Amino acid sequence: MSNFLTEHLIHRDEDFMVIHKPAGVLTVPGKTEDLQDCVINRLLEIEPKTLLIHRLDRDTSGILVFGLSRWGQKTISRQFQERQTDKTYQAVVAGHLEGEGTVDVPVVYDPEHPPLHIADPKHNKPALTHWQAIEHFEIQGQAVTRVKLSPITGRSHQLRVHMQYLGHPIIGDTLYATPEQQLLMPRLCLHAENLSFYHPQTEQLMEFYAPVPF
Repeated sequence: MSNFLTEHLIHRDEDFMVIHKPAGVLTVPGKTEDLQDCVINRLLEIEPKTLLIHRLDRDTSGILVFGLSRWGQKTISRQFQERQTDKTYQAVVAGHLEGEGTVDVPVVYDPEHPPLHIADPKHNKPALTHWQAIEHFEIQGQAVTRVKLSPITGRSHQLRVHMQYLGHPIIGDTLYATPEQQLLMPRLCLHAENLSFYHPQTEQLMEFYAPVPF
């Protein structure tokens, strides 16, 4: 278990640590006994001071930050809440997507189809994502596009739902892609590549990077 931190640690100081979360691991425990293995429980076994700040979906990989002091947790959490952090993701989506744009459509939980979320223009909580196409190629003969995604808000499943809303679901997405699109890759092709925020003590801008594994 201690190897988890050794293998995935990006940065650590008195107030917080940044790790590279692998795909397929929950950030926090689920509701049932079989869903207790997760990043925060693994870290608590190594570092009991670990405190939750934000989450990534189980199947999303990339940068995840945890507090190591109450002050670190509080100040970094506030930056997330007040949208002072800068986050970029990479994804590979189905089809040929050109240029760049913005999706400005609320994303809400769908109680009739858990754990799905849906794009609902009538809802009052905004969800905003900037996207930019950066590469076109093929997987198994199917056209796909590598995109840079910058979420301005942080709704659950926001990037996955917004890409589906555009008609270009993220490949490997077992919730929002078609069966054919799911089979193009063995994992969800969504990765938290960059994260920046201000240090809780020094107020220096801290920038972190985790290389894209797909």
